[in-house]
Amino acid sequence: MQAHDLALITDAIRMAGRVATSFVGKTAQRWDKPAGAGPVTEADMAVNSLLESVLRNARPEYGWLSEETEDSEARLSNETVFIIDPIDGTRSFVEGSRTWAHSIGIAHRGQITAAAVYLPMRDRLYTAAQGRGAFLNGVPITVSGVTALDDAAVLATKPNMDPKFWPRGVPGFDRAHRPSLAYRLALVAEGRFDAMLTFRPSWEWDIAAGALIVTEAGGTCTDKAGRPLMFNNPHPTLNGVIAGGAALHGDVLGALDA
Repeated sequence: MQAHDLALITDAIRMAGRVATSFVGKTAQRWDKPAGAGPVTEADMAVNSLLESVLRNARPEYGWLSEETEDSEARLSNETVFIIDPIDGTRSFVEGSRTWAHSIGIAHRGQITAAAVYLPMRDRLYTAAQGRGAFLNGVPITVSGVTALDDAAVLATKPNMDPKFWPRGVPGFDRAHRPSLAYRLALVAEGRFDAMLTFRPSWEWDIAAGALIVTEAGGTCTDKAGRPLMFNNPHPTLNGVIAGGAALHGDVLGALDA
């Protein structure tokens, strides 16, 4: 089933890229979500409509969780659920940058079994199916072999460097940032960065696909306390995320006041 699901979402995510790139980010109609939840554009909504039509028609028995669809408790009764971020990094899209992504994950009984992250402006398609490895544009990828946090290149925002999180002192790793959480996870999976971390509560749709891609690339991906990630929760958030090679992931946990 994982292989069939992966083929489905790979085709769908490429369609999403064609829809999104038909809009010009800076001129696409946009508005702000309530409660400071960030911007949304007509491109987000168009991609969401496309994916919902294609994916739900193909798998009507699957539930649906998307950033741009009003959530429903109905998905909680489904063993298998699509978890979608139509455009991860909408601010990047609006600015005309190339680092926004589409993200599609499929969760079965809380575990991601198939995943795709696609950056159409960079022609980078990351895919994974449970037990079948992770790939970038069809080529196998693996996490880096760096084991010490002070030697690592880590994707993290500035607030994550607050000393309150690091009781043994703020580590000396090289910090970088990308707007899309899905892309950050994919970059760790391909070994371009050694780890990524976020300590804020994280929406499932930002993490679902990238988490499987990391683990299928040989890495470890947990919440900020080191607990396994579970998806399709009643409130679809996770307690932060830490991803990297197994040894480096352990080094991060050891340095945190978890």
